[in-house]
Amino acid sequence: MNPFASLHALRDKPIPPPSPKSGYRTVSIAFDGASNQEPLVHARDFGVAGENFYASDRNPPYYQRIPGSIDALVIREGAARRLQQVNTQLAEADLELFLFDAWRPQAVQIYFHDKWLPAELKRRDPSLSGAALLAEVETYWAAPSDGADAPSPHSTGGAVDLTIRWRGGDPIWMGSLFDDASTLAHTAHFESMSDTFSFSNEEARANRRLLYWLMRDTGFASNPTEWWHFSFGDQMWAQATGAPAALYGGADFAP
Repeated sequence: MNPFASLHALRDKPIPPPSPKSGYRTVSIAFDGASNQEPLVHARDFGVAGENFYASDRNPPYYQRIPGSIDALVIREGAARRLQQVNTQLAEADLELFLFDAWRPQAVQIYFHDKWLPAELKRRDPSLSGAALLAEVETYWAAPSDGADAPSPHSTGGAVDLTIRWRGGDPIWMGSLFDDASTLAHTAHFESMSDTFSFSNEEARANRRLLYWLMRDTGFASNPTEWWHFSFGDQMWAQATGAPAALYGGADFAP
């Protein structure tokens, strides 16, 4: 029996053209709402597998533990319950979600936004500088939290980076490395494939579609430039879904 049979319709359903994600940090946050009082919970307590990508040295293209990283994968309870729902659907095909990152310390955000990615981009294109360099960086890395009204998505506990894997086994093919800082990482990249036949590209397209629709139908919003990034309750989510306000502000976690 085809293990994907119960999910086949989602693998065939195209990802729609993306909406711009710029400007989401101007969306208001319902600081006094009940959702913002939700605790950060361990993903594993809700049956969601994962390993913090930044707390390991087996993490291409970095191959080093990132300064300030933590081993824990913690998220807002509302987001955790929705990931549980996705796993219930995936279990029909002996699949499950696998998290790379969830709530993120500002030290990690600062390292990538201010140091690693600017240096890498300039290594590849020495002409990049100033506003042009910053714009390229922020295509893939949000600026560190700039006050309570504009938290970076991962600092809210509502954003997650994840993929799908065979339960307890290998990840399914998504067409790029996690954290690939190029257009190959764009969620809908394979929707405009050329006529050149490729099993690899077709499989990546089908699997990205599967992840996209499972997450979207459970209430998450997709980051259009990162196939692995989804959020619930943060400002990016509010802008993408048309919600009147974000549910989550910044959150604190003491490892």
